[in-house]
Amino acid sequence: MRVAIVGSGSMGSVHADAWRHTPATVVAFVTASENEPARTLAARHGARLVTRLETVLDEVDVVDICTPTDLHVDFTMQAAAAGRHVICEKPLALTVEDGARMIRIARERGIQLFVAHVVRFFPEYRMARDMVMRREIGRPAVLRLSRCVFHPRKSDNWFIDPARSGGMMLDLMVHDFDYARWVAGDVVRVFARSIRASSPEAQVDHALAILTHRSGAISLVEGSWAFPSPSFRTRFEIAGSDGLITFDGPSATAIETHLHRENETERHEVPLPRSPSHESPYATQLRAFYDALHGGVEPPVRAEDALAAVQIATAAIESARRRMAIEIAPSAETP
Repeated sequence: MRVAIVGSGSMGSVHADAWRHTPATVVAFVTASENEPARTLAARHGARLVTRLETVLDEVDVVDICTPTDLHVDFTMQAAAAGRHVICEKPLALTVEDGARMIRIARERGIQLFVAHVVRFFPEYRMARDMVMRREIGRPAVLRLSRCVFHPRKSDNWFIDPARSGGMMLDLMVHDFDYARWVAGDVVRVFARSIRASSPEAQVDHALAILTHRSGAISLVEGSWAFPSPSFRTRFEIAGSDGLITFDGPSATAIETHLHRENETERHEVPLPRSPSHESPYATQLRAFYDALHGGVEPPVRAEDALAAVQIATAAIESARRRMAIEIAPSAETP
């Protein structure tokens, strides 16, 4: 399997390292400019460096898109038209309409479209979801998810341009919107509030969203680009009819379950491996995509799941703007 990575920034580098955990070969990086960091990255992986995707489409089986979000749809269309499978960084697209177009072209061309919602591959998040699916805490009722980081900083800071990234609620909170839906099922209503402010002293971009699931469960999702560098704080709580699962990461060494079934009052801890050799979830993710392409194994995330996450995120953005709850209509592309 031969791979072209579109993008030579931080995610392009992360994906290239992750591909090394599979038998696939990265043969080219597609970059807007052949600068020194891009040349160094290509040399490290023994790959070519090109500025146009079409120059390498005949040489590859998979196109791995690690670009700003506003470019996802065009590169997907280009790869699909050539019959090449696509792996795309999250979020799938800036809009539900563009995401649906990407899924349709993939179906029409008979290619696979995988979206890199990497949180599904973090062991603590996956373990907690597996516990919920086994009904270890009964029926899930309330989820609390938090992802609070520092404001993005780079020379070409496309993250802070909503026309390119969709803004914090799409670019960052989409992780937990997807996870909440993965655990508690489809979302039918979203209510959100946010604050965005900029001053010489601080950059503030913070939001809270309440998701109502079709099952009756509720998720409270917090996202922030307002913490001091190098903060990266994530945590979750999943409360069910028979107990509670908590994780206060990333420094935590275990997820905890607190069960309140009859005759079972002690606290249970489920340890997680935290050794330096523990595999990167990005490597786990790309190996799952490799197995899906090579052996027909069903991946843990489908393009339709990624589209549903975009639908939730864009509803949250609209809710915060209009200061009202937004109903989510079922989409023909979502389950």
